[in-house]
Amino acid sequence: MTTHLHAITVLGHDRPGIIAEATGRLAELGLNLEDSSMTLLRGHFAMTLVCAGDAEGGAIESALAPLVADGTLTVTVREVPEEHADTTPGSSWVLTVHGGDRPGIVSSIVTEVARVGGNITDLTTRLAGDLYLLIAEIDFPPGIDVPAVEAAIKAVATTLGVGATLREAEADDL
Repeated sequence: MTTHLHAITVLGHDRPGIIAEATGRLAELGLNLEDSSMTLLRGHFAMTLVCAGDAEGGAIESALAPLVADGTLTVTVREVPEEHADTTPGSSWVLTVHGGDRPGIVSSIVTEVARVGGNITDLTTRLAGDLYLLIAEIDFPPGIDVPAVEAAIKAVATTLGVGATLREAEADDL
């Protein structure tokens, strides 16, 4: 049998038991959960899984069909190629941005990260009333002038009326 790698998304109205039901059905197919991200977005459940195993996409869709039966969730299954992580040594950083909410915060700030070849490996945003919070984990390639990047991010943040901090990630942050 051939091992396949599948990306699976589950989106929709939140309710208790979605994770247990979805991962249980995947385990019954013999799929190994290799990577996952699960969260609530403004009351909506969002989960992305990468699973490996012998099951074909159609079998995975059939196994997860009961999750979508009531129409409150959608499930997608897509076979993806095996990706190998870049082993180039760099440095890991945590970026925090906070302040009054307004359009363009994410795009303006992450443009500065992209400009120097930084790779955002995780990004979370939250809106609590009028306070906007962005937390991003970033890998910078070797040789990057981090103080210059931090200054550029802070300059953009100032024009947006928000604060920004960049700090080297500790092992327990990641």
